[in-house]
Amino acid sequence: MRLILHFAPLLLLCTILPQAHAAAEPQTFPTSAGPVKITPLYHASTLIEAGGKTIYVDPAKPAKLTGLPKADLILISHIHGDHMDPASIQEVSKADTEILAPAAVAQTVTSARPIANGQTKTWQGWSIEAIPAYNLKRGPAAGELFHPKGRDNGYVLSYGGKRFYFSGDTEGIPEMRGMKNIDVAFVCMNLPYTMPPEEAADAVKAFHPKIVIPYHYRGSDLAVFKKALEGTGIEVRLLEWYPQ
Repeated sequence: MRLILHFAPLLLLCTILPQAHAAAEPQTFPTSAGPVKITPLYHASTLIEAGGKTIYVDPAKPAKLTGLPKADLILISHIHGDHMDPASIQEVSKADTEILAPAAVAQTVTSARPIANGQTKTWQGWSIEAIPAYNLKRGPAAGELFHPKGRDNGYVLSYGGKRFYFSGDTEGIPEMRGMKNIDVAFVCMNLPYTMPPEEAADAVKAFHPKIVIPYHYRGSDLAVFKKALEGTGIEVRLLEWYPQ
């Protein structure tokens, strides 16, 4: 795998501890094609296993990747260093690993196949839809956004009749609020880069997944998020994405 190891200017969107951490609390979801096992690794880094295939979403340090299975597919949401980490991508890759990512990522991870907002690709029994992910109002300076519209992806992965959403870095945008039939949603929340728990909960109410799992939440009060969803019928699962 050939990676260009020059780094475009990256924003480290959260304070990331330098040490590695072990994967924790895998979740298993039944589908008509067999179980899907999803393991939180760290922050937004996620391992998905189903049908003898392995998918990573945003593998990046300090997620502990040693000893984990090699990737059949890697999905990258955007260019920031807590989501796009060439060294981690290389660590989990093998000769035939496929990578899907926005065009901005493919400028650095040159083996990636671009997938743009609104596109859907099929892979090994999965359908993979690129969902827009962007800021509506938050940015580093007046007139700037941390995540501009059209550059970055979230993903909806469909397998065996179940739909899994990974938000990437976004606010509660109309494209998120308008999604339908999401079984499990992994939704970001952290300030100032994405959104606070109250806004995340409001967006989740709009598209009403069966299960929601906060991720990419460093510094957020998850109790606020969970309380805001009481009585909605949405199951909130709070997992440890920052093990010590």
